[in-house]
Amino acid sequence: MSTSTTGLGAFLLTRRSRLLPEDVALTRFGGRRRVAGLRREEIAQLAGVSVDYYTRMEQGRVPNPSPAVLDALARALCLDADETRHLHTLARPRTAQRRTPQPRPEQQVRPMLRRLLDELHDLPALVMGRRMDILAWNSAALALFGDYSALEPGRRNLARITFLDPASRELYADWTDCARGNVAYLHLDAGRNPDDPQLAALIGELSVKSADFRRWWAEHPVQDKTSGVKHFRHPLVGDLDLTYETLRAADDPDQALITYAAPRGTPHHDALQMLLAWTADGATDDRHGTAPAPLRPRAAPSGPAD
Repeated sequence: MSTSTTGLGAFLLTRRSRLLPEDVALTRFGGRRRVAGLRREEIAQLAGVSVDYYTRMEQGRVPNPSPAVLDALARALCLDADETRHLHTLARPRTAQRRTPQPRPEQQVRPMLRRLLDELHDLPALVMGRRMDILAWNSAALALFGDYSALEPGRRNLARITFLDPASRELYADWTDCARGNVAYLHLDAGRNPDDPQLAALIGELSVKSADFRRWWAEHPVQDKTSGVKHFRHPLVGDLDLTYETLRAADDPDQALITYAAPRGTPHHDALQMLLAWTADGATDDRHGTAPAPLRPRAAPSGPAD
């Protein structure tokens, strides 16, 4: 059975397991429930399909379900927009026959994204590629996150750093939300690229080394990385609430520019500017292929900070 169909069954199972009859205004079927969530016959009733058809879908034995059926299942399972797209991706893969998994070529940062990094002097920014790999960054990102160049290129990965670097639990005040979001994004990526051996290796490594990742991966969350607020607890300037935006080129969704900023006139903006000023001497980006020196903050200015 392919990764795609196996993923479809797990996704459907986790989604019906989180629902109760009262969540969907469904009269309870008779009998005591042995497991949490809705039964297969209840989902089939809500979606307007036969129980046998839905059972075969969970087992990965429906090769080409129609978009209308998938939309009906999405409504029955109360899926959001990201989850609905993920359901369509899992159920209707782009190719009918799966190829033998092959390592994908190393990604190269798009020239325009690199130029944007160079221009964003006061905003931490990085380019994220497939599997949440960190492809490039600017000096402001180094001031906020630390020295990515100290890692081997193959280890520069947002999810790996979040789960396996203890410092990430100190940097992210909302570490649990951040980590769960990474799991949800990797699930989305796995649905789009079911035959990516590097992604499979990453998921395997994190599953072995992190109990949190293993538990949350089994829940099959799905969420794209778009925009929101990250809460940092930086060792130099303290609490920082930064809004992030994810920008993708229409013709290359596998690369994303992620920027972080705070509204002008707020304590968070002032703290970010102070951080960038203190670390300006020690921070460079990787655009010339040279490793930046370890970040060393300047001496803090004398007197109380406003």
